[in-house]
Amino acid sequence: MSGLEVNKPRACILGVGGTELSNWEKGFFREATPYGFILFARNVEDRNQVRALTKSLRDVVGNINIPIFVDQEGGRVMRLKPPHWRKIPAAGVFGDLFDTKPDDAREAAYINARLMAMDLRDAGFNTACAPVLDLRFPGMSDVVGDRSYGADVGKVVMLASAVAAGLLDGGIAPVIKHIPGHGRASVDSHKDLPVVSASHADLTRLDFAPFMQMKDVLAAMSAHLLFTAIDDQRPGTVSPTIINDVIRGEIGFENLLISDDLSMEALGGSIASRTHECLQAGCDVALHCNGKRTEMEEVVSMTPILSGNALSRAQAFTNQIASFKTDTPSASQLTDWRMRLADLLASVWKAEDTAK
Repeated sequence: MSGLEVNKPRACILGVGGTELSNWEKGFFREATPYGFILFARNVEDRNQVRALTKSLRDVVGNINIPIFVDQEGGRVMRLKPPHWRKIPAAGVFGDLFDTKPDDAREAAYINARLMAMDLRDAGFNTACAPVLDLRFPGMSDVVGDRSYGADVGKVVMLASAVAAGLLDGGIAPVIKHIPGHGRASVDSHKDLPVVSASHADLTRLDFAPFMQMKDVLAAMSAHLLFTAIDDQRPGTVSPTIINDVIRGEIGFENLLISDDLSMEALGGSIASRTHECLQAGCDVALHCNGKRTEMEEVVSMTPILSGNALSRAQAFTNQIASFKTDTPSASQLTDWRMRLADLLASVWKAEDTAK
């Protein structure tokens, strides 16, 4: 059992301040009962430390299947890094390989995700905020850049599907992002609000298309972008029009919708108001990442206990986590995968290559 039936969680995912839980955090998390936790580089030192931290998060809420998220994409976005973990290529590397050897690229993407899943499981994670389904548009902010598999919808879907399959086979639940599409961001949404002026027709044909084709993935993360052709007042995360008409309606995504980080500067107002607005707009769960005490208190004050459709979607995602088998690949299997991956990527990337 996931634990949700016994103790319904609150509609938020919270960060952690450091490399171990403070006494205040233990009491706060126990009382707040968040739906999940998310860890960042500040929370990660080495294998033993992060394993102890993820265990303590499970222990403090009394739920072995509570979702523990991490942004582990590869390239610039890696929370588990060398020297303790394998260096992982960015999504764009697989996109480069796909242009000449599509079958090799899909196999490489799957193997890489399978290896990544093993590292994540070993560290105590059960969820990865990956793959990225955003398209890569020329001239846009590098906030997406080589985190994207490319500019072509078919390429992105084929590679992202391979990644999702590799994660699932390795016992890690994928979260697709950033729905309905972040590729046209002209500024970094961590620092400012990107305004997208593309027509609704162009957004449907390109940006939304990968999410339509992967709408069966059980969780997605929203995009803090203002789509002026659809709602010129509110960014996607806090827009009922974007969430109800586009994400739920046009794209047809019916699973767990998680906000992107509410502490990003793309959103205005207080943390409390951002929390309230994203949930009112139709996000199922509010994500807050920085681990700051006063902000987390605001988030919790504005988040209800999960109920209705949001609870059902959250339950489905947690049940997926609970269903994972924890078989560890043999040493010979791991060696075979690593050698095969190195061979497949040899023409476009090497682990010691710092340029990519």
